[in-house]
Amino acid sequence: MAYSHTVAGHRYVFEDLRALLARATPARSGDHLAGVAADSDEQRAAAQRALADLPLRTFLSEVVIPYEIDEVTRLIIDEHDAAAFAPHAHMTVGDFRNWLLSDNANEQSISALGPGLTPEMVAATSKIMRNQDLILVARKCRVITRFRGTMGLPDRLSTRLQPNHPTDDPTGIAASVIDGLMYGSGDAVIGINPATDSVAAVIRLIEMLDAVIHEYSIPTQSCVLTHVTTSIEAINRGAPVDLVFQSIAGSEAANAGFGISLEILREGREAALSLKRGTLGDNVMYFETGQGSALSANAHHGVDQQTCEARAYAVARKFKPFLVNSVVGFIGPEYLYDGKQITRAGLEDHFCAKLLGLPMGCDVCYTNHAEADQNDMDNLLTLLAVAGLTFVMGIPGSDDVMLNYQTTSFHDALYARKVLGLRPAPEFEHWLHQQGIFREHASGVAGNIQLGNALPDPMARALTRLM
Repeated sequence: MAYSHTVAGHRYVFEDLRALLARATPARSGDHLAGVAADSDEQRAAAQRALADLPLRTFLSEVVIPYEIDEVTRLIIDEHDAAAFAPHAHMTVGDFRNWLLSDNANEQSISALGPGLTPEMVAATSKIMRNQDLILVARKCRVITRFRGTMGLPDRLSTRLQPNHPTDDPTGIAASVIDGLMYGSGDAVIGINPATDSVAAVIRLIEMLDAVIHEYSIPTQSCVLTHVTTSIEAINRGAPVDLVFQSIAGSEAANAGFGISLEILREGREAALSLKRGTLGDNVMYFETGQGSALSANAHHGVDQQTCEARAYAVARKFKPFLVNSVVGFIGPEYLYDGKQITRAGLEDHFCAKLLGLPMGCDVCYTNHAEADQNDMDNLLTLLAVAGLTFVMGIPGSDDVMLNYQTTSFHDALYARKVLGLRPAPEFEHWLHQQGIFREHASGVAGNIQLGNALPDPMARALTRLM
């Protein structure tokens, strides 16, 4: 079905829903690379006006990737909750935007609506919103998950302690773990990107992290970010796996490029659940996404990269994850060219995921050949923390020496917590106080946390020995 809108006397026609969504998207290099971006600001404005007038019901009758060839589309359509959607079924995209910004949209009403929303609905809505709109609405959303700690509570900002090493050297990993714990990092997860995907090497890392967590009763969870099938094999060999990781995308073809399907993800979740390692809950999956992944695999079917990204959240939602994050600037400037585009994408991803009911974090990051720098990341980190982001990365000096990209440091998370009065997950915060790593400020003001002098010496020595 074609759509059209007239701007300044010129009638713009968009041949189908895919084209309308793509032309309405704020400018980014990936959509230009794919040949789907608007030709001009005027055409983009016309597409946004046409999109605002589009009934939300349209997304249930017209799909962007054919149902017959794509299991992600089938998941979206087959598991749509019509009863949850019913109170908003009469709305246009523009009406829905206005409702989200109103006081009638609150934590409870948005949460109840979530199962009735499709990724394309929320992607469309984001395309007609300013950055401040994305922040305001995302801040209203509350998504709580549990394993050994609790993610998503009000006034909390968690971190993934990311102790990567280019050769998986135990001493190097130990140094990063100790450094991160000293700065209150690691409540979301202590997660390593392994240098090799061999099952034996992955199991060594899993056992290493498990020994640290249990020796000191740290209320956190570990994850070695290997392929889901490697995690399944590690579980079959008796490895103490907490969270099962996988990168995911928004089309069946893109996921096939990752070597996965919905069935394989189901197997991974069931394998992790069988271990019953969570003490507070059974959210056992950790997913990462990122705008441009489907395009980079030539598996986007002519769909703009932001809509493809939102479709990945339907995959994540299916498996009730403990954590999800967009690695927003990692793929490179071919997809998000500069700091402005990275910032916009990060806010869009967070908004869309939270509306769909995901515990969304963000790897606030960029590659060294992008037109971005650490000041851009400071800006995005601050905006996302204001928007209620679940977690960020914590890496020594903001520089991942294994993956060779720039992200957020332990100090950056402390900055955001201090400026906005945010705390770690409650279980982890209690442990930090027990260990003398955190202490209350003399003023006694809630949320005003100071670092202790250092990690207690016996613990630091033992951690190094265990590693």
